[in-house]
Amino acid sequence: MTASTAEPPATTSTMGEHMPQTIGFIGSGAIGTALARLAIAAGFDVVLSNSRGPETLADLVEELGEHARAATVSEAAYAADFVVATVPMHAYDKLPAEALAGKIVLDTLNYYPDRDGRIPELDSGEFTTSGLLQHQLPNSHVVKAFNSIGARQLFSLARARGAADRSALRSQATTAERRKRPPVSWTPWAGMQWTPVPSPKAGEASPIAQCSASPTSKRPRTG
Repeated sequence: MTASTAEPPATTSTMGEHMPQTIGFIGSGAIGTALARLAIAAGFDVVLSNSRGPETLADLVEELGEHARAATVSEAAYAADFVVATVPMHAYDKLPAEALAGKIVLDTLNYYPDRDGRIPELDSGEFTTSGLLQHQLPNSHVVKAFNSIGARQLFSLARARGAADRSALRSQATTAERRKRPPVSWTPWAGMQWTPVPSPKAGEASPIAQCSASPTSKRPRTG
C-alpha cells in the first residue's frame, strides 16, 4: 500500500518557539512517507532515512520540497528533535541506540510473524513490541503511535482542527514522565490526541501494549 501523493488537508500549525522543529524518520515506506507529507504541511522540517541509503530517497525528497532532506539512519536520528521509527519489526535491533539516546521515539511497529519471522521475546509474552523496542533503546523515550491505522487512511482522514468529522488516535507510553510530556502538540494526523493512561498494577499488561483505533475504524491488528 502506498500513500497518496495528493496535497494533505490544510492544518493549523501549533508550533511555537519551544516546539520541536525537525522530525527524523527511520523508515520511509508508506507510513513514513504519509507522516512526512503531513508533517511538512504542519510546518516541520523532516529528515528521511532508510536501510538502503539516502541516495535512494532523492526522488521523494525532490517531491516533498525544501523542507525535506535525506540522510543515513544515524544522521537522521542525531539531526531530529524527535524521531518516528517506522521499520519492519524484524529490524528493531538495527535502530541506533546511541544516536537515539535522550530522544522521544514514536514507534509504529507491528509484529507479523509471516513477514518478520519468529521473535521469541514476543512469542513468549516477555515483551510487547514497544517494550522490546524500549529494551533496545534504554536511553530513549518510546511512545506507541500510528500502528493502528493504514497509510492511506492516515493521509486521507487528516482533518483541520475543529472539523466535525475529525477522528482520534491514542499514543501511549509506560512511565509517568513519558505520559506527561507528549512529543509535540503537533497533529500531523489531525485527529491525534495525547491521552495519558494509568500505570499498570502488578500482574496487568503494560498500557504500551494497548492499541486504540479512531472512532470510525474497525478493530485494528495490535502491535
